Amino acid sequence: MNEKNITENDYSDIIDLPHHVSSAHPRMSMLARAAQFAPFAALNGHGDAIRQTEQQHVDSFNVDAADESS
Repeated sequence: MNEKNITENDYSDIIDLPHHVSSAHPRMSMLARAAQFAPFAALNGHGDAIRQTEQQHVDSFNVDAADESS
């Protein structure tokens, strides 16, 4: 790309075009759209690691609290 294309690429030629609506594919409901991404987990085991760390902190707090009350 040359400098002219980079500086003048403000999309003014397409910004006011109407949104495309497919005649072949019906609109997907918001629920169906959300369901597509529900099983996605970028970090496998991340939730388990958070719960384990949380439990360690809770246990540590309970031990510290028991020591102070003795």
